[in-house]
Amino acid sequence: MDGGNDPQADDWGPFGRPLFDDPASQWLKRVGVVDVGSNSVRLVIFDGAARSPAYFYNEKIMAGLGAGFAETGRLNPEGRKRALEALRRFKLLSEDFQMAPLTVVATAAMRNAEDGPEFCEEVLRETGLRVWVIDGEQEAQLSAQGVLLGWPDATGIVCDIGGSSMELAALLEGEIGLCQTSPLGPLQLQGIKDKKKRREHIRSTIEEMWDKIGPHEDRLYLVGGSWRAIARHDMVRRDYPLHVLHEYRMTPRDVIDTIDWIAENDSSELASKSGTSSSRMALVPLACEVLRELVGVLKPREIAISSYGLREGLLYQQMPTELRERDPLIEACRFAEQKDSRRPGFGRVLHHFVSPLFEDLPLARRRIVKAACLLHDVSWRAHPDYRHEACFDYVTRASMGGLTHPQRIFLGLALLHRYKNSRSGTHFEHLLGLLSEEELHQAEVLGKAMRFGSMLTADTDESIGTLSWKPRKQLLELTLSDRVKVLFGEVAQARFQSLANTLGAETKID
Repeated sequence: MDGGNDPQADDWGPFGRPLFDDPASQWLKRVGVVDVGSNSVRLVIFDGAARSPAYFYNEKIMAGLGAGFAETGRLNPEGRKRALEALRRFKLLSEDFQMAPLTVVATAAMRNAEDGPEFCEEVLRETGLRVWVIDGEQEAQLSAQGVLLGWPDATGIVCDIGGSSMELAALLEGEIGLCQTSPLGPLQLQGIKDKKKRREHIRSTIEEMWDKIGPHEDRLYLVGGSWRAIARHDMVRRDYPLHVLHEYRMTPRDVIDTIDWIAENDSSELASKSGTSSSRMALVPLACEVLRELVGVLKPREIAISSYGLREGLLYQQMPTELRERDPLIEACRFAEQKDSRRPGFGRVLHHFVSPLFEDLPLARRRIVKAACLLHDVSWRAHPDYRHEACFDYVTRASMGGLTHPQRIFLGLALLHRYKNSRSGTHFEHLLGLLSEEELHQAEVLGKAMRFGSMLTADTDESIGTLSWKPRKQLLELTLSDRVKVLFGEVAQARFQSLANTLGAETKID
C-alpha cells in the first residue's frame, strides 16, 4: 500500500505501527487451548500477541478416546481415564503459568459418543473445565482459520483428518466458503473390514462432499496428525533435506508414490525412520486409503502440509481484524527484532538502504528482503564464530508462518552471509539444493549488503546515505551523509568492496 512520502508509513503499511504492542493484541498473550480429539488430548499455550504466534508450551497425551468407537458407539474407558488425568494436569499447568482460563474444545469422538455428554459433566465436576463440543462444520471452519493464520490469502481446499472424522473447507483468496464433515477418520473406518467396500465407501463419501464444495483445483491443504505422518514418510522416501512439516509441498504423484511405498515396506521400520509413534503408525494405512481417494477425486495441482489447524484457528478467531490482516512473516520478524536485536527499529532503516539493489525482483522476493533486514541482528548473543550458524538455524527451524521451504533457505542463507563471506564448508550445504543458482547469488548479495549497511548505524534512513545500483552499467554508487562518512572506515570499506565484487560491479563513492 502506498505510504505517500513517509517511508516509515510505507514500511508499516496501512496501520502505521507494529501491532504487537497494542492493548488489543497484548491480551492474546498466554492463550491456552486444549483439543480433545479421538486420538489425543493436546494442550497448546500460545504467546499470541504477534501475528505469527509463538508456542509457549505444547504437550500431547495419546489418550485414545475414540478407540473401539466403531464397535461400541462409546468412548474408550481407558481413554476416558487418560484424558481426565491429562485435563487435570493441564488445568494445574495453566494456573502455574498464571494465564487466562483454558479453552477446551472436543471434536468427533465426544460429539458422536453415547457417553460424550456424561464425560463432559465429569470433566467439569473434577476439573472445573467446561468442554465445548463442536460440530463437524465448526471443526472444518476452525481448521480453515488455522490455515489462514499461515496463508492469509489462501485459495484451495482444507482437509482436516482426525481419528473419527474428516472435514473439508473451501478457501477463496482468504475467505472461507462451504464446510463439510464426514465419518472418514481412521478409527471409524476400522469398523469396515472388507477392503473393497471400505474403498467404495471412502470414494463415494468424498465425491458427495466434493459435489457440494468443488471445484477448487489450486491447492489442497492437509491438516491433522495422520497427514503429517504421511508427509514425514514422503520426506524419508525422497531424502528431503529440510525436516520442517509446515509448508512442505508434494505433488499428487509424490503422494501416490509414498502411499505405495508405505504399503510395500515394514511399518515398524518406517515408523523408526520417520519418527512416527506406534499409535499413530497404526492409523497410517487407513489414512493412506483416504488420501489416495482424496487426491483421485479432487485432483489438486499441489498438496501442502499445514501444521496450523483447529487450535491455531481458535487463536485466529480471537485476533482483532487489524492483526489478522498483517503479513505473518513480517510481523513475526518485527516482534523478534523488538525482543532480541541490539537496536530495535534499525531493521527498517537497513531495509530502505539496501532496497535499491532489489527493485527489479518480484514482490514475493522483496518481502523476504524486508524480513532479512528485520532479523539481521537477532542472533548477536551467539558466539561470533557461530553467529552465521545460529541465524541460519533460527530461520530454517523457526515456527513462522508465511514461508515456503525455499524461502526459509534463502532467508537463512542471506543471514548467514550477514556474518560470513563464504558458505562453503558449512553443515548447511545439503540444504542449498532447494535454491537455484540465481537465488543463491541473490541471497549472498543481500547478506553482504546487510553486512555492510549494519556498520552505518543511524536513527533514520535519511541520515545513513543511499545505495544506487545500475545493473546495465554494472555500477554500484554509494552516497554518504556527512555524519556517516566518519563511520566509513577500513572495515566498512572492505565490506562495501566485497558487496561490489559479488555483484561484479565497479564502484563510485560520493
